[in-house]
Amino acid sequence: MSDKRNDARNQYLTFTLGPNAFGLDIAGVREVLELTEITAVPRMPRHMRGVINLRGNAVPVTDLRLKLGMDTARPTVDTCIIITEVRTLEGNPTMGLLVDSVREVFEMAPEEVLPAPAMGSVIRSDYILGMGSQDGGFIILMDIDRVLTDTVPGGLAPGLDRAA
Repeated sequence: MSDKRNDARNQYLTFTLGPNAFGLDIAGVREVLELTEITAVPRMPRHMRGVINLRGNAVPVTDLRLKLGMDTARPTVDTCIIITEVRTLEGNPTMGLLVDSVREVFEMAPEEVLPAPAMGSVIRSDYILGMGSQDGGFIILMDIDRVLTDTVPGGLAPGLDRAA
């Protein structure tokens, strides 16, 4: 017999941007890659770093620091690319997210997600699903579909256009 408390838990991939910890719903994550060569594409927004070759497919890469209004950082041995699928009206395009480091996968029940504080943030409030508590600190749970919808054509898929 399964434990019903564990059945309702969501899994999040945690990563860092500077001193801040963030989490993405693992359901949208395809894989994590070591930093590889990114080919720049002319006339793209600053946060769009370019494309990588992923098994013969050109995958666009967004520098999540720049997208969220943070300063850029020099790559380190921990810098990596999270490959995600973004749910839009035009399908589920594959996108790469350039992040400082990936930490781990952790589980959290929906009722454990805390609302984001209303005291203001550098990050747009509609990008944040809530806050998770882990190891005495907080993890900002990101709505990656919303973060990336102005990067890909078509906008959010039906049912994802939540009020902010």
